[in-house]
Amino acid sequence: MSKTSSDPVRHALSGPTMGTRWQAAFHAAPGFDPDPLRAALQAAVDEVDAQMSTWKPDSALMRLNRAPLGEWFAIPARLAEVLRLGLEIGRASGGAFDIGMGDAVRAWGFGPDAAEAGAIRAAMAAPRRPAHEVLDIDGQLVRKRAPIVLDLNAIAKGYGVDRLTETLRDHGITAALTGIDGEMRASGLRPDGSPWTVAVEAPDPERRAAHSILALEDCAVATSGDYRHRVAVRGRSLSHTMDPGHGAPLRASAASVTVLARSCAKADSWATALMVLGPRAGGNLAARLGLDALFLMREAEGIRPRAVGALFGGDAMVGAAAPS
Repeated sequence: MSKTSSDPVRHALSGPTMGTRWQAAFHAAPGFDPDPLRAALQAAVDEVDAQMSTWKPDSALMRLNRAPLGEWFAIPARLAEVLRLGLEIGRASGGAFDIGMGDAVRAWGFGPDAAEAGAIRAAMAAPRRPAHEVLDIDGQLVRKRAPIVLDLNAIAKGYGVDRLTETLRDHGITAALTGIDGEMRASGLRPDGSPWTVAVEAPDPERRAAHSILALEDCAVATSGDYRHRVAVRGRSLSHTMDPGHGAPLRASAASVTVLARSCAKADSWATALMVLGPRAGGNLAARLGLDALFLMREAEGIRPRAVGALFGGDAMVGAAAPS
């Protein structure tokens, strides 16, 4: 069918954030000027990064990390919102998702510094209580009741995606696909009435390929996996996902866990929690809580999926790539 001058025009905006890039795809009426919206989207993710980065010493999160124990410390509203969600999911996951793993993340080389043996020993030996047991939040005031180093890397990108979606809506764009580094959120439908399509990546460190394709409407998706963001320590290649019980990277896990949720911050954090718990305990918890999750496990014969929830294997799953 030929296009007319009144057909919506597709826009694909992007920009730098959190060491990667944000993306926003949407359609607008002919003559729409995307430049003010691009600036607003960049400002939205810049705000998230300025408040939640562990790579910026002057971020609000890093100032909170340096704040004295036992004293109330004022933080920005968006940081408080993410901390509350992190504590909520930490509690619901039995501590599998823990925003208090910043010392271990940094010690093992997944932060600004290279892995360091002394810091690794200290992180593994440190007595740990989950963040939801030691952090108090009252509005925009936070108090640490025990030593803790906060890290929001497993939730901040998802929250950044949510902020992109909210910014688009503030500018009258209610149908869009937004994303940061593979964490995606679909709003509404495309102009032809079809859902947005998003690939679930095959857990292959050597190449990028799709394991399956999702069709999404008003839904977010995030994946935690063992095949990206790795470091080499004493000849061993280690994944970035931390085991709160050991202060170290997971020793055994699914190849990846993909979660669907209403918000990308929730999808992002639950993907990490289920990755830590593993297919059995994580799958059981997901089923009990009504989460939609896809576990991909490496076995001798290849990748074996385990789907939990109505969406995976249902209307959301529209195709699967041939096994490699």
